[in-house]
Amino acid sequence: MHSAVLLIEFGSILLGLGLLGRAAGRFQLSPIPLYLLAGLAFGEGGLLPLGASEEFVAIGAEIGVILLLLMLGLEYTAGDLVTNLKAHYPSGLVDCALNAVPGAVAALLLGWGPVAAVVLGGVTWISSSGVIAKVLGDLGRVGNRETPVILSVLVLEDLAMAVYLPIVTALVAGAGLLAGSVTLAVALGAAGLVLFVAVRYGRVISRFVSNDDPEKLLLVVLGLTILVAGVAQQLQVSAAVGAFLVGIALSGEVAEGAHTLLSPLRDLFAAVFFVFFGLHTDPASIPPVLLPALALALLTAATKIATGYWAARRAGISVRGRWRAGGALVARGEFSIVIAGLAVGAGIEPSLGPLATAYVLILVVLGPLTARYTEPLARRLGGRRTARKRSSQTAEPAEAGAAEAGASVGES
Repeated sequence: MHSAVLLIEFGSILLGLGLLGRAAGRFQLSPIPLYLLAGLAFGEGGLLPLGASEEFVAIGAEIGVILLLLMLGLEYTAGDLVTNLKAHYPSGLVDCALNAVPGAVAALLLGWGPVAAVVLGGVTWISSSGVIAKVLGDLGRVGNRETPVILSVLVLEDLAMAVYLPIVTALVAGAGLLAGSVTLAVALGAAGLVLFVAVRYGRVISRFVSNDDPEKLLLVVLGLTILVAGVAQQLQVSAAVGAFLVGIALSGEVAEGAHTLLSPLRDLFAAVFFVFFGLHTDPASIPPVLLPALALALLTAATKIATGYWAARRAGISVRGRWRAGGALVARGEFSIVIAGLAVGAGIEPSLGPLATAYVLILVVLGPLTARYTEPLARRLGGRRTARKRSSQTAEPAEAGAAEAGASVGES
């Protein structure tokens, strides 16, 4: 009887997610806010709380995080990461300063303490690679000159997560200074080792994993990823970081084939993850934090636009391209929820989960709008400013001429 209820509940969740995704696609929106709302509806205090399938959903959510980071790692080679780090690290530093600091300060002002400040700083810092990539494709901007700048900022954020996640994992677990330092040293050592092996022996690893049979390739890549993620978690390093490093180590045809095979699984389990996060957020806890979430969303939308503008100007992009780059970076999504989920699971601050949910809901909807309209709006405001300047310049000689004519009449 228990298994029958589990199947009915989980089947209903998947069917509902499919219908929500279809509805979001029809309106050219990201489905993430709808998935979060579905989790709120099925969670504690929602319309239809789950019972039997919650533990099963929790396992699916963990796999979803692992696949999100694996797919992210498959996008880049170790050489790409090193090149981007050398060329664009100033943009990454500006990105961190402008977008992580507001979240950290907000947590301190709310009285949540330093650990919550580190977590909320990460929530407001990391843009949504998935949402931004989809928006760029929908707007036909993949080939634009500012697009490599946008991607470089996203890559640097992804690299920073390999260091940031172990720190957050140690902090939320209540590890002391020594234990936290050991955890960070292990994470950095593992990341450095994987990057070194990927650069020197990437072809050997890819040849070992490679297989012409899609079924065998899928099983080997998925099994290797979950195994490494489990070992990483056993060492008190984030499982997501382990999955990210596996993705980096794979390259060439293996990475392309694995990306194609794993994309549907990633989308499935990522949707389950968003639902699971919503399950652990009481809808009644969102209204009290709605105003702080809205204020933080508007502030960090502006700072992300400033980040993209600065990075594009540094790369020699035109003014219009700078505004497009800034507007495209506004969306937050999957990784903000991943970071907040670590704190929610550890019970760091009860209000942090609801605030993060509201914050992501606002910016995942606002992000596609800023990507589309920031540049036209800036151009229109700039045109008005130029017109006013020209009118004032033409008015000044006319006024001077009138004054001279008046003076000559007075003299006569």
